[in-house]
Amino acid sequence: MTHHPTPPPLDADIVDQLHDALMPEPMDAALAARVKRRVLQRIAEEQRAQHLTVHAHQGVWQAFGPGVQLKLLHAAGDTWSYLLKLERGAQLPTHRHPIDEECMVLEGTVQIGELQLGAGGFHLGRKDVLHAPITAVEPALLFLRGARPEAELLV
Repeated sequence: MTHHPTPPPLDADIVDQLHDALMPEPMDAALAARVKRRVLQRIAEEQRAQHLTVHAHQGVWQAFGPGVQLKLLHAAGDTWSYLLKLERGAQLPTHRHPIDEECMVLEGTVQIGELQLGAGGFHLGRKDVLHAPITAVEPALLFLRGARPEAELLV
């Protein structure tokens, strides 16, 4: 077995100088923000494939009822994000939702009972609350997020 001699301890002033040399200089706040932004942008770009993007020309429109078409954007269990396209006069009859349903009118105008809602309008259909019929006053495109839509839930 080889015996290695223990090196002599460093003088305190050398230890202090080494410590001071290892201390980072404070970074300018603007530079720190730029560095952070660039690092986060690179991480986001590397993780882009983990996101879901559906372009307007992608996806399949399916008949959902007379004058109504549905395009699924994303499903997570029984919660769906989807588009509904309604022809003028098309109607979704009175119904209930098993969970809250968010609806945004993207194009056109719909009538929900006595309420008229145009492009940019938002409507929240509450869970288990009877929902008035939805009628397209003019052709309409809706974005919805809620329970998987089922024709048999329409009463």
